[in-house]
Amino acid sequence: MLLNVSYNDKKISRKIDEAVGMPFTLKQRFALGGIGSPKLFITETSVEIQNLLILDNNLNTCNIEMRPKGIIVRFRSLLETYGLVIPYYKLNLYKGDFAVYSIYKDSYFIKVKSDNKAIQKYFKKLLDYKADNAPTSLEDL
Repeated sequence: MLLNVSYNDKKISRKIDEAVGMPFTLKQRFALGGIGSPKLFITETSVEIQNLLILDNNLNTCNIEMRPKGIIVRFRSLLETYGLVIPYYKLNLYKGDFAVYSIYKDSYFIKVKSDNKAIQKYFKKLLDYKADNAPTSLEDL
């Protein structure tokens, strides 16, 4: 789901927490070695996201926050911050040519450029966490 997360709205926060879980505690963040990605440069997106990004002339960047049951891809357009909320069971991640990673959820996608080792290391950590914490049955969802 694509949401405007610019403002502290309890309804939106509740939706996000139900979909991808509460944020990690400080202790869990240290154990994981951080939960946020470096700055990612967007190369291509789905139509809905592209319609938001073309509203301004800024460089299109995003970052990813890991949560216990999914991720949130955040990006800015004009003065608003948007979040693409993706539970792990709907997350598809592909590595393409020229170090481009593609993040898919249903009809949404974002392709980001991976131009340094820190970004590649982050995506490896993300995939490892997803594999270790994937639901084993329908009741786990």
